[in-house]
Amino acid sequence: MEMPVPSASVISRKAQIVARFLQVLPRDSVISDEMETRAYECDALTAYKCPPLCAVLPSNTQEVSAVLRICHEMGVPVVPRGSGTSLAGGALPTADCVILGVAKMNGVIETNYDDRYIKVQTGRTNLSVTGAVETNGFFYAPDPSSQLACAIAGNIAMNSGGAHCLKYGVTTNNLMGVTMVLMDGSIVEIGGAHLDAGGLDLLGVICGSEGQLGVVTEATLRILHKPEGARPVLMGYDSSEVAGQVVTDIIKAGILPVAIEFMDRPCIEATEAFAKAGYPMCEALLIVEVEGSDAEIDAQLKLIKQIAAAHNPVELREAKDAEEAGRIWLGRKSAFGAMGQINDYMCLDGTIPVSSLPFVLKRIGEMSKEFGLDVGNVFHAGDGNMHPLILFDANKPGDLELCEAFGAEILKLCVEVGGCLTGEHGVGIEKRDLMNVQFDPADLEAQMAIKDVFDPAWLLNAAKVFPLASSETRRAA
Repeated sequence: MEMPVPSASVISRKAQIVARFLQVLPRDSVISDEMETRAYECDALTAYKCPPLCAVLPSNTQEVSAVLRICHEMGVPVVPRGSGTSLAGGALPTADCVILGVAKMNGVIETNYDDRYIKVQTGRTNLSVTGAVETNGFFYAPDPSSQLACAIAGNIAMNSGGAHCLKYGVTTNNLMGVTMVLMDGSIVEIGGAHLDAGGLDLLGVICGSEGQLGVVTEATLRILHKPEGARPVLMGYDSSEVAGQVVTDIIKAGILPVAIEFMDRPCIEATEAFAKAGYPMCEALLIVEVEGSDAEIDAQLKLIKQIAAAHNPVELREAKDAEEAGRIWLGRKSAFGAMGQINDYMCLDGTIPVSSLPFVLKRIGEMSKEFGLDVGNVFHAGDGNMHPLILFDANKPGDLELCEAFGAEILKLCVEVGGCLTGEHGVGIEKRDLMNVQFDPADLEAQMAIKDVFDPAWLLNAAKVFPLASSETRRAA
């Protein structure tokens, strides 16, 4: 993976840069020891590592502003970092950069149940947002698999989703406003605790911008009343393509479950050995959950089970109580950890039209044989957000490169059928060099022109998202 050559000028000024940071931050918020910076050398894409020049951990918006003002003045690149759970290398440092972590910024600023919003610092973890409001009967809808650890800052940067995004939408559908610090230290307020802001939809530009435009320090998030009840049904099939067709038929019938999750045999076997959730041993498994009153749930599940039964399931199991529902979800929530116990893997993140699920699953199976690498599929099937897990041996020379080549072909397939390169993991460095597959030069130019406005010197996360050849003249300016 190619990265820009670090600036020798910046590296030579490390002591001076650190001294400036110590003027505006407490000593324990500035990490400059070479061994200690290794904690920030990568994110969850661990195949690539590079210790940063140093790392800073501000506690509030004003400290972020002071840090960025210094970096802007001294020409120091900055890589914003949430909790480091990015699977696309979005927080990968360079040797001349400063990691700006938001981990200390985890407070609740305001909660308003009448207007249904909560304002938090963006270092707060996703799950703890719901934790702050659930005793009053509310919850925050986006629920990435890493929600126990991932930060709201990263969720905004990558426009994260989760199992329940089919009904409630992803981060952009639940984000109302942000406080953001620009690279020159300016603090801006965009959106807020109301339905919609006037003028340009800058909030829509910021959500999903992967730390390219500024550092989001505070976020106003929509909270929702907890549903009256929820119930999942588990269905197993002897073919991934058939399971994909069931998903298509459920959506086509006009039903809107809160979640439709998919797992294939490799994931089922690994998960069952790890979590012992009681899953059937079959080729593909779906978990479909609906919400509402008992009468609403019964009516929706009756139709869903009729559709499922028409495709000859190996098993069709409706949760009878909360304990059984918990066991059905236990396996799905454990899938990524379970797969990690049996193999090195690379987790992809392409999206496709739901109607293309049967074809794409078939092609992934064919490509798996062509490349000689196994694939486990676990993903949000209801909205076509694919998460193929390509299994490889990190200690075998050439296996990583083969895995990346296979992954590139899967992502190209997603674009070919009318989807896109990423649903919630972001582009980062993982998909950076595939951007030309989805966007032509004019499209990329328009996107980079937006970055020019927010970050004219291209100091914020500049080696990510855009192919290096496309951004070279801007980064060198």
